[in-house]
Amino acid sequence: MKNLLIIGFVWPEPSSTAAGKRMLQIIELFLEENYNITFVSTATKNKTSFPLENLGITTFNIELNNNSFDELILQVNPSIVLFDRYLTEEQFGWRILENCPKALKILDTEDLHFLRYARKTALKKNSTNFKEFIRNDITLRELASIYRCDLTLIISQFELDLLIEEFNLDTSLLCYLPFLLNSIEHKKMHIYPSFNERAHFMTIGNFRHEPNYNAVLNLKNNIWPLIKNKLPKAEMHVYGAYASEKVYQLQNVKDHFFIKGWIENSEEAYINSRICLAPIQFGAGLKGKLIESMQFGTPNITTTIGAEGMFNGLNWNGFIENDAEKFADKAIELYENQKIWLQSQENGVNIINNCFSKEKYGLLFSENVNFILNHLEKHRQNNFIGLMLSHHKMKSTKYLSKWIEEKNKNL
Repeated sequence: MKNLLIIGFVWPEPSSTAAGKRMLQIIELFLEENYNITFVSTATKNKTSFPLENLGITTFNIELNNNSFDELILQVNPSIVLFDRYLTEEQFGWRILENCPKALKILDTEDLHFLRYARKTALKKNSTNFKEFIRNDITLRELASIYRCDLTLIISQFELDLLIEEFNLDTSLLCYLPFLLNSIEHKKMHIYPSFNERAHFMTIGNFRHEPNYNAVLNLKNNIWPLIKNKLPKAEMHVYGAYASEKVYQLQNVKDHFFIKGWIENSEEAYINSRICLAPIQFGAGLKGKLIESMQFGTPNITTTIGAEGMFNGLNWNGFIENDAEKFADKAIELYENQKIWLQSQENGVNIINNCFSKEKYGLLFSENVNFILNHLEKHRQNNFIGLMLSHHKMKSTKYLSKWIEEKNKNL
């Protein structure tokens, strides 16, 4: 019996986050391989949490620093354990090592947290070179987690190259797994509203993710005034889950800058808008909003960081600009020029079909996992740094957790 245990920092929310969509794509791969799947998390489910039970997945709420987790994983008896980011591996990896030492450990980085942090630091310090800040505490923690696992999923080719070239990671420990999408026929774009049937600009993003708030702030303060000056009738619609009061305070009806908040079906936001704007100043991984803009035929303007790792040298489905004035100029040009808009729409279809093939990358992932499962002992012997880290068994994390567990017993 093939059993997969997924330990989630949060429950998947595909209607709110790109990470939620990606997790469901990974789950689908394992379901196609006939795995029995158990998903556990310390988080509380909410109205946007995906009903995993509808897919036949068993779910449990678990507690930090509690040996009830040990009893649960012995019952599940996983052949594979998937951590949804390095934080969950830190919290529960040592328990997996002690109770299920032969389980294949997979880390899904989602995006490299240390890269996002380095770019955020560079932005605050007005530096154009994020590598000045790339060796930080988060880097040490995330790389240690990668070494402790048997395989790590990397969503961006840029991040894969960074790990190999900057940190000398062995390629046998890494698996490139971008968003997994079905191909799109070019004629499908005709089912969506046409250029003339669409109006206004939009952007979208989960506001718990700091780069999204920063991008909207950049849009509001630096870019939208330039667009509004040339297109006085145009509106800016901002969508996204978990919009706080500080987000809603950005709304300005007079300037046609509207905070719409969470939308259940993001497709509606895209297909009724002519352009998607994503002036992302820092971040990592792949941007779900840009993937969806391609899928729904809505050309976009973004930055170098926004488009990073997404198009493999193909023509972008819009424009890539970092300077605020040039960004605004290209947004206006794309908004007014139907010919460029239609070509950009076609470019998006080409990117989806050539860079995010579920059939291609899903097969490579499956082959990689099965090979390591069949050669797990040898694979681990070749990962000497991982052996050292496993030998020490994350003792600081382990014994802090055990101390908290004992303390909780006396409450």
